[in-house]
Amino acid sequence: MSDSSDVPHASGCSPRGALHGLKVVDLSRVLAGPYAAQILADHGADVLKVEPPQGDETRELGPPFVGDSAAYFHGLNRNKRVIALDLANAAGREVLLRLLADADVLIENFLPGTMQKWGLDYRETLSTRFPKLIYCRISGFGASGPLASMPGYDAVLQAFCGLMSVNGHAESGATRIGIPIVDTAVGLSSVIGILLAVAERQRSGQGQLVDTSLFETALSLLHPHPANWFASGATPKLTGNAHPNISPYDTFSAADCEVFIGVVNDGAFGRFCDVIGHHELIDDARFATNPLRVTNRAALRSVLDPILRTFDGARLCERLSEAGVSASRIQSVADVLTHAQTQAREMVVELPDYRGVGIPVKLSRTPGSVRSAPAPFAAHTESVLRDAGYSARDIDQLLSSGVAPITRRHKR
Repeated sequence: MSDSSDVPHASGCSPRGALHGLKVVDLSRVLAGPYAAQILADHGADVLKVEPPQGDETRELGPPFVGDSAAYFHGLNRNKRVIALDLANAAGREVLLRLLADADVLIENFLPGTMQKWGLDYRETLSTRFPKLIYCRISGFGASGPLASMPGYDAVLQAFCGLMSVNGHAESGATRIGIPIVDTAVGLSSVIGILLAVAERQRSGQGQLVDTSLFETALSLLHPHPANWFASGATPKLTGNAHPNISPYDTFSAADCEVFIGVVNDGAFGRFCDVIGHHELIDDARFATNPLRVTNRAALRSVLDPILRTFDGARLCERLSEAGVSASRIQSVADVLTHAQTQAREMVVELPDYRGVGIPVKLSRTPGSVRSAPAPFAAHTESVLRDAGYSARDIDQLLSSGVAPITRRHKR
């Protein structure tokens, strides 16, 4: 997985990422799997995205569009080579098997049973044929249990696993979290699982199955609500933007905007009171400790609301931050993407034909990089097939037969 080309430059940085030499075949579509594969690609892995003849459905999730594919697709598929294969066709599966011959990782998120139906099940086929292969399976509810065969989508899992039940106000009701948090977290869980398996393979020489699901990941995101329920038996309720265990930790209205103020301990509460000029709150028996402030949160809120409405929001947040109390104006996506901190941390990246969010994990010697924009459908088909040992005649046959289509097949 490494070679002499990984020797650091004089600057101390390797010209290639930490995962240079890792080969990944990405059969997944939509969000969780493509996001996981993009993270691996950002850090140097050679990721081959294999789409169905219709293409990854996120190519159609617009507007807006960038070229012939939706911006949604462009946010998840940079740094990859792309090919299309009809895996419902035996010849397409044979191509996949050839591509897996020197692959380290396979990622898929088909409905449970699909790979088995195609004769590509990990335990029955692939683990024997490719003993070093790390197989990452992403599903809605896992491969066992009464819901194993059910499809899973982010918002449905937010509803099923209780995330919606603790998100929203009593007036508006349970509310979907405004980003696909479960899918994104499953992508991160999958990367963790893959890298754990890669590390273990260094010792054993063996691959293994990495089994992740939206269901299990969604449950793992619920903290602190399960811990509270295990301890108290009380079912968590909607609290708006407030925290169930900390107060004040909530959204407030300043004179000109909405702000979020997070007072996480008693020392911070004292500094908060200093900044807003109401030292009497420190000595109020109802608010002396965090447990008391949580118990008396409604009373504290009634005191703070009229006080905070007299402050300029940006200036208030600046003063609180200077005093060591975390606070922020509620910013828009445009606000944060153009903020000086975003630029300083290189969290917007640009290529001649691409703009996207930067790489959040910064490695000192082997940093990740954004090297190529998301590719058009099947853009690398011929070169990938040549690299896999197919002759020009074989490639023509695969293209003309539709086994490896280079134009998208419209769904009927």
